[in-house]
Amino acid sequence: MATDVFSNPREEDPLDVALFQGERRKIIQPTSLLDPKVEKLKDVLTSWINKTLTPDHIVVQSLDEDLFDGLVLHHLLARLAGVSLSVDEIAVTAAAQIHKLGVVLEEVNKRLGLTDDAMAKWNVQLIHNKDLLATIHLLVTMVRHFQPDLALPPNVKVEVVLVEVTKTGIKSDIQSEDLTEESRPSLQSPNSSSGEDPIEKLLTLDAHKILLAKTSIVNFVNQNMSSMGLQVADLDTQFSDGVILLLLIGQLEGFFIPLGDFHLSPANHAEMVHNVTLACDFLLDIGLNVPNIDPEDIISRDVGATLKVLYALFRRHKERQGESAASAQK
Repeated sequence: MATDVFSNPREEDPLDVALFQGERRKIIQPTSLLDPKVEKLKDVLTSWINKTLTPDHIVVQSLDEDLFDGLVLHHLLARLAGVSLSVDEIAVTAAAQIHKLGVVLEEVNKRLGLTDDAMAKWNVQLIHNKDLLATIHLLVTMVRHFQPDLALPPNVKVEVVLVEVTKTGIKSDIQSEDLTEESRPSLQSPNSSSGEDPIEKLLTLDAHKILLAKTSIVNFVNQNMSSMGLQVADLDTQFSDGVILLLLIGQLEGFFIPLGDFHLSPANHAEMVHNVTLACDFLLDIGLNVPNIDPEDIISRDVGATLKVLYALFRRHKERQGESAASAQK
C-alpha cells in the first residue's frame, strides 16, 4: 500500500489494522503548532500568497483549510511561472478537486525540478486532505524556487508523531522535522572584511545551499530576461556560448548590442570565445572587475567562473535597487 503522511489528527476514525497495514502517517504534535517560529512561518507564507494573488482578489486565511481544492495553487503557479493550465477555475466535487490538484502539482513539481514524485514531501492526497505539514513543505519549496529573496524564519522545526501500522499492531515514534533550514547562503552580504571571494566560499558549502544560491541567480536572470522571451533553466550550461550573458548585460545596463557585434548562434569554439570575451570587456567597461576569470573558463562550463560573473551583475543590480529605494524615501 502506498505510504501516506498526515499532519492533521482531528476527527480521524479508529484504525482498522488489517485495512491500513503498511501505512505510515506523520502527525504534527499540537504543541508544535503553538511554537512562535511555526506561527511566524505560517504568517509569512500566508502574507506571501495574499500579496502574490492580490490582482486575482484571492485572500487566504488558513493554510490547511484554503489550499486543498487547487484554486490557490493554480493561481500561484500562474502568477509565479506564467503557466496557463487547462483546468476548471472552480472545482466543486472531490473528484474534480483531486483531478485539478493532480494537474497543478505535476506542473509545480516539474518547475521545481522534481523529476521523481517520491522526492516531494507532498502529494495530491496529502494536500486534498488538508495536511498542514505537506502544505507548508510545498509552500516553502515554492518560495525558495520562485522568490528566493523572501525572508523565511530560519531553523523552524516541528515535532511529529510517525505512526506505522504493522501486522502486530500500531507503532509510533516521535521525530523532529525541519520546515526551514538553519540559514541560507547570502548572495548580497559577502564577508568583505575577510577578503574571501563569496563564490569560492559558497562552493565549499553543502550541495543544497549551492543549489539555493544558484536558484536565486537563475530567478534574477529570468526576471530580467522575460521581456525578451528568454528563460534560463540550467545555469551550468546556458551561459557557455556568451549569448545570454551578452543579452543580460545589455538588459541590466540599458544598452543595445548590435547583432553584428556578436554571434547570436555561435557555430564553433572561436565564435563562442568572441562572445564571452566581448561580455568580459563590457563588464570592465561598466566598472565590474571580476578577478581570475578567463573566457575559456565560462566556455568550458566552469560553474565557479559562471557564478562569479553572474554574482557580480546580481550584486550591482541589487545595490542599484537599494540606492533607488533610498532616494525615493528622501
